[in-house]
Amino acid sequence: MRVVIQRVSEASVTINGNIKSSIKHGLLVLAGFEGIDNQDDLDWIIKKIIQLRIFNDDQGIMNLSVKDIEGEILVVSQFTLHAKTKKGNRPSYINAAPPQVAIPLYNQFVETLSQNLEKPVLTGEFGAHMVVNLINDGPVTIIIDSKNKEL
Repeated sequence: MRVVIQRVSEASVTINGNIKSSIKHGLLVLAGFEGIDNQDDLDWIIKKIIQLRIFNDDQGIMNLSVKDIEGEILVVSQFTLHAKTKKGNRPSYINAAPPQVAIPLYNQFVETLSQNLEKPVLTGEFGAHMVVNLINDGPVTIIIDSKNKEL
């Protein structure tokens, strides 16, 4: 599993001209799943997202988590995070999980993330063409891959 986490002052997802979800201060999480992902991958990434200290404290130091600031989270599925670009100019998505595998993982990810955040996590719509708007606060952007855990 691979996620791109962006600290945002606001973010929204629009589908067919209608805003499906929007948040204020918090995290936009772009999430991509591989066919080999499992509950351990979800749990590890969720723990990282919830505990990541990337919000400023009173001294202006990134020392607080999204939970500490009572921030919101918007999750958008994005299979293109697993693009392979080694050969040619057309990316290969062979490692991205097919929908029958990715959808249950995505739903479990959102549900477990919401339980850990102790509030609803908003989402886009799996497989839909989405327009994602955001104001990246910082900017702060972090990439985490459950298959490349740094110690």
